[in-house]
Amino acid sequence: MKTIIILGSTGSIGTNTLDIVQRFPEEFRVVGLTAGGNIEKLEEQIRAFKPKAVAVSTESSAAALRQRCASLPVEILAGEEGIAQVAAMPGAELVISAIVGAAGLVPTLAAIRSGKHIALANKEPMVMAGKLMQEEARKHGVRIFPVDSEHSAIFQSLEGHRIEDVRRLILTASGGALWTLTEKQLQDVTPERALQHPNWKMGSKITIDSATLMNKGLEVVEARWLFDIRESRIDVLIHRESIIHSLVEYEDRSMIAQLGLPDMRTPISYAMRYPERMPLDLPSLDLTEVGKLTFCKPDHDRFPCLNLGYESLRIGGTLPAAMNAANEVAVDAFLNGGIRFIEIAEVIRSTMDAHAHRDITCLDDALEADRWAREKAESLVHALPR
Repeated sequence: MKTIIILGSTGSIGTNTLDIVQRFPEEFRVVGLTAGGNIEKLEEQIRAFKPKAVAVSTESSAAALRQRCASLPVEILAGEEGIAQVAAMPGAELVISAIVGAAGLVPTLAAIRSGKHIALANKEPMVMAGKLMQEEARKHGVRIFPVDSEHSAIFQSLEGHRIEDVRRLILTASGGALWTLTEKQLQDVTPERALQHPNWKMGSKITIDSATLMNKGLEVVEARWLFDIRESRIDVLIHRESIIHSLVEYEDRSMIAQLGLPDMRTPISYAMRYPERMPLDLPSLDLTEVGKLTFCKPDHDRFPCLNLGYESLRIGGTLPAAMNAANEVAVDAFLNGGIRFIEIAEVIRSTMDAHAHRDITCLDDALEADRWAREKAESLVHALPR
């Protein structure tokens, strides 16, 4: 039986992971969970899966959860330190890293340093400090298994092949909720409209990232560090149907792709049971029913965030961390009505232009870049005309 910890258990990836655990109770045992502030759902998970320890983001949430779970044998911790403590707790083999945003960096790194393998659904840690993450993984004999559907597809398409034979990686993108809109129409997009993703059910932050194509910019950075391939050999292709999840082109110009209906339980289960696969009770892909698959190039004028991802990677150092922080601030401001959709990219662009990047030699370098960029982006948001 494999023992697991789930960081971000109440979100989309976390709940899908627990669905798999529930389907295969003889294979997996949950020993630790962490969440933000959704203590109602976390309480349900504690009662159902009986972890040894859990952690939430604030002491007030922890106090409320302790009261609700007073009769249960579970340790309840709080704050960044408590979440990192659960991530590194002994007795677990695999950590599912699914905390949204930069908040996932510290606990994921703590899990790596404690010798646990990682199923990585949270792309931001690799964006912020990919080189450091991989160095620590090598030092501690840890494997990082990608859970993002695109990176899982690449991982699967690389299996059994030599990395030196790869010509390029091709990440596919759905284009998000706003792909068909004109530049003029994008100026008046509401959060409600941007959250209407055509294919995937995801949290609000990643759904907006999909709409701006920043999600793909972040994934380019993540792919560079996951697969040790330069950004010049990573391409992006718009594929509206979300059936081909990504492709690998080899030197002989042959391509290998991974296909399937859009359901995150497939890449999650592959990371959980690697190298074996699970007999999931999911619908099969019927290509005759799909009919056709379409592809087009990204539109960098309407959706400039993708280029920002490439730029941050070319310059390197702390710039990807600063870009990511600015994006988190800008997306939050958009969702709360503070800025317009088209101003998300403007805030990120201005923050990157103002950032004095440097090399990342330790965790504090990434965290300081994140802190600085948040302050800068917030000042830019407040300076925009309402």
